Amino acid sequence: MSKEVKNMKYLINKILIVCLVIINLGSINLYAKVDVKSQKKLIKELNQGIIPQFSPDQQHPHASQLITHILVTYHYRKPIIDDNFSEQVFDAYIDRLDGNHSYLLNSDIEEFKKFRTLIDNALRQGDVRPAYVIFNKFLVRWVERYQYAIKALDKTFDFTLDEEYNYDRTEEAWVTSTKELDEIWHRRVKNDVLNLRLAGKELSEIKELLTKRYKASMRRMAQSDSQDVFWYFMNSVAQTVEPHTNYFSPRAAENFDIEMKLSLDGIGAVLQSEDVYTKITRLMPKGPADKTGLIKVDDQIVGVGQGETPLVDVIGWRLDDVVDLIRGKKGTTVRLEILPKKSAADGTSKVISIVRDTVRLEEQSAKAEVIEVIRDGVTTKFGVIDIPKFYIDFEAMYQGKPDYKSTTRDVRKLIKDLKKEKVAGIIVDLRFNGGGALIEATQLTGLFIDKGPVVQERSYRNEITVRGDTDQGIVYDGPLAVLVNRSSVSASEIFAAAIQDYGRGIVIGDQTFGKGTVQIIKSLDHRTVADGEGMGQIKFTFSKFYRINGESTQHKGVIPDITYPTAFAGDEFGESAQKNALPWDTISPVDYLPVADLKKYFPKLNAAHLIRIATDKEFMYLIEDIKEYMENSDSKAVSLNLIKRKLKREEREQKILARENRRRLDKGLEAIADIDDIDEDEDKPDPRLEETAEILQDYIQLLDGHKIAYVSQKTKDKTMEN
Repeated sequence: MSKEVKNMKYLINKILIVCLVIINLGSINLYAKVDVKSQKKLIKELNQGIIPQFSPDQQHPHASQLITHILVTYHYRKPIIDDNFSEQVFDAYIDRLDGNHSYLLNSDIEEFKKFRTLIDNALRQGDVRPAYVIFNKFLVRWVERYQYAIKALDKTFDFTLDEEYNYDRTEEAWVTSTKELDEIWHRRVKNDVLNLRLAGKELSEIKELLTKRYKASMRRMAQSDSQDVFWYFMNSVAQTVEPHTNYFSPRAAENFDIEMKLSLDGIGAVLQSEDVYTKITRLMPKGPADKTGLIKVDDQIVGVGQGETPLVDVIGWRLDDVVDLIRGKKGTTVRLEILPKKSAADGTSKVISIVRDTVRLEEQSAKAEVIEVIRDGVTTKFGVIDIPKFYIDFEAMYQGKPDYKSTTRDVRKLIKDLKKEKVAGIIVDLRFNGGGALIEATQLTGLFIDKGPVVQERSYRNEITVRGDTDQGIVYDGPLAVLVNRSSVSASEIFAAAIQDYGRGIVIGDQTFGKGTVQIIKSLDHRTVADGEGMGQIKFTFSKFYRINGESTQHKGVIPDITYPTAFAGDEFGESAQKNALPWDTISPVDYLPVADLKKYFPKLNAAHLIRIATDKEFMYLIEDIKEYMENSDSKAVSLNLIKRKLKREEREQKILARENRRRLDKGLEAIADIDDIDEDEDKPDPRLEETAEILQDYIQLLDGHKIAYVSQKTKDKTMEN
């Protein structure tokens, strides 16, 4: 075995926490800063029509060859770098630059096609110049579009016309003329103006604000440098191999290290540039932003303010500058103007104040609570253990500290506390669990089984390792349910799968994400970022997970024993929606002794569940939301008619208000007149968690040979024969 392979195996043990705790900076471009003097010079040149052009840095040829070698040699997929691969990289690179087909012309694409089958040869030779040729033309088109947008603001827009703005052009053909692009951008500018009119701004203010926004967007893209172009291109290469493979530029690697330490003062959110917007791609569980309950994944940040200072419009800003505005000292307040994903078309924004804090491992620790199920006047208590991620303080463990922190240790204590509460069963809540340390998934399983295998791992060398619980004894042997959703990922899927395979508990919820792969990170050199010669890092998939029954968790994830209604189809969200994801497959199962066969109970449990949720008001609201989402999910355009837009917004607000008042009526509270009166800090019902407790109660009654309830505790009790 080579020294390099041994080193990589050592890395696996050191950074298994990377197994989906990784914050996917592969979609984030953290640019180098530009000083004020350089910005003024750039603005002057742009006003004169001078657009910067870029070429590869000295280290880029060698870096591209090294990345290609690592991917071909050590990646689980072992990609073949040929003409077919070249075509995929070409398409991925164009899509990364202009995925919405809003800047480039068809003639540009035809011009670029000379590189379409040459990229494989270029990678082997370390020739990345084609990427720069394409980017330089794209930059020209970008500046041209915003120059047009600024001029378009001088026009008078008629908002009585029955026009639409198609904001999703990903499936549209490339336009063949500048005139066609002008029409697209005319409607885009008109939509921007309409959004601000709906937000209550005057026409003069709108023109001033959008002019600044468009100039900022033009300037920010022109502030790119050679490293940015290399980042775009090499990530197109990496993600053509597999979606969890990424190239980190030196600065991105530095920021990744900060994020992995989970000790950065800020709001606890992962951001991504998308066109001129800054989008939230992930919220750190229990972090400052997540705790507000008002910010969601895919929301867009359009303004940032410090304390009580005025908001700064950040549309068109570079990502690192937005991040710098948001980051700050613990205890200070940052205000974010958020454009929710659902209202992105009509521009209804909200301002949220967040107190910055240090996002630490402890902030994401497992927590426990007790909930109740009432039947026939009898109250039954259930313990809920919420696990946001699988964590462990590796450094403290390696140092032999007896009190080092880990998921398993914390859950062991929580189970002990719940036993004192005399709970009838325990629910392990893994919703939105992004994964984490593999060792914790196996050891946590060991709290609920005696001992045995938990997961199999197959490396790129086709070597299979079985990982499991080696400690005899069970901490909790009572009724158990595992609650999952589509955002339960990686290590959380391993735990759920093991509980399911052993028949140790009931898995309830949505099909999980389906990430059954392990990534490691390799530095491309040993130089520091400070010396300016670093080549960055490559994160790549090194091995793949398999259940003890031999099935992969990749792509399919874990299918719950009892499923809940969901708005997401398997091909819309999760691993199966990712381009170039590794396939589902099987290997030989390992020997293990199931605890019980629970399948015989599932038909009755599911029947009772379906009858119950048909009359449960909160589940009815949930199903109503899912139906509405499904009806609107295919929409790619928004009306540019002012009256229609106002009516649509008013309809949505009235629906929210009506639902809130129905809830208040159920609680015996007075109705409210305006959605602004809704208390966002009020604890909202969690119908999925409440129904999971109901199912667990059904299971206990079946075990005891009793009848089971098939209506919610909030409605009249009914029973069905066992």
